[in-house]
Amino acid sequence: MRIRKLTAWHVCLPLKRPFSHASHVRQASENVLVECVLHSGTTGWGEGVPREYVTGETPRTCFDQLAETCLEEQLSGEFDSWKDVITICERFQPAQTDKNPRDSGSNALKCAVELSILDAFAQEIGVPVSQLVNHFPPAQSLRAKINEVRYSTVIGFGRRLRNKALKMRLYGFRHCKVKVGAGDDDVSRLRTIRRWIGPDVDLRIDANEAWLPDELPGRLEPLEQFKIRSVEQPCPHGMLTELASRKSQLALPIMLDESVTSLGDGKRAIELGACDSFNIRLSKCGGYLASLRLAALAQHAGLGYQLGCHPGESGILSAAGRHWASSVGGIQYVEGSYDRHLFRQLLTHEDLTFGYGGRAPALTGPGLGVTVNPQVLRDVAIREQTFPVS
Repeated sequence: MRIRKLTAWHVCLPLKRPFSHASHVRQASENVLVECVLHSGTTGWGEGVPREYVTGETPRTCFDQLAETCLEEQLSGEFDSWKDVITICERFQPAQTDKNPRDSGSNALKCAVELSILDAFAQEIGVPVSQLVNHFPPAQSLRAKINEVRYSTVIGFGRRLRNKALKMRLYGFRHCKVKVGAGDDDVSRLRTIRRWIGPDVDLRIDANEAWLPDELPGRLEPLEQFKIRSVEQPCPHGMLTELASRKSQLALPIMLDESVTSLGDGKRAIELGACDSFNIRLSKCGGYLASLRLAALAQHAGLGYQLGCHPGESGILSAAGRHWASSVGGIQYVEGSYDRHLFRQLLTHEDLTFGYGGRAPALTGPGLGVTVNPQVLRDVAIREQTFPVS
């Protein structure tokens, strides 16, 4: 097998309703799609969600990096086995920019390109992408076969908290993340949510870097009465050392998200003792393989890990996340597959929206198991560019 070309799209996917957290308010998601075409004609799809405030990327920087990267040198080799395709994927190193000094300034692009190659290869040999974990030595301790994924839900900001919490309860969710730190009365919000979502739902909170380390005891202690399981990214990444120094004073476990975008970030967080778990997101962390490495790092250090998602992931990343979650053991929470609840129109022919209770079956078809709707792609595309490989 050989890659003939990559085609990249900058797409703008309108959301049904705005999504807000302490760092951003979003009414549409601007994503990068990559189509990988093999010489056999087989086509694979990948997706990245570039967020400037997370990894320093934008759709424009992704296109610029692709244009400046020698794809023929990096991607033109033959691959006929999982070992070969993993080598090809890990050889892809986009031309770097100065926007992010943390070795994550091309993570969304890496994710999109890597997924497109993995999808094409797995389709060609007729197996699901989830089988990759069996052939990736760094992930051997993670291997699992999970037939049904159970997704967590999220409650953001806005009105009608009682209705939102009651809806989650009636829909049978076992896990829920609540956004905090945007200036609202978090104690009042959590009291309402806990009352109406019920006593048995696992609640955790996400501050999206909203607080300073010195504020944490005063911010978190009043919330402990609502049986909160963890707090995600309470402080800005640049204050990770200060967060680590405060951690022993906090009763709630700390999950890091924006502070963990690379293996180097994960190692530094472990060395500092700054957290109890990682929020791993495929696009944020540089793709399927890099995310497996991060999960293995966390496991080895005795930390937990969840599979998160970006608001605005289409069915391509939903499928990739489903494959990851159904082949990796020990995941604390799984987020994603909001497709029908999130978008006005679906980019993929397949609807991967989770069902009652957040349940969704493992995907067993070849590749990622999704196909892009060309009409919707034309409707949402802002830019398209083809890059020859061999």
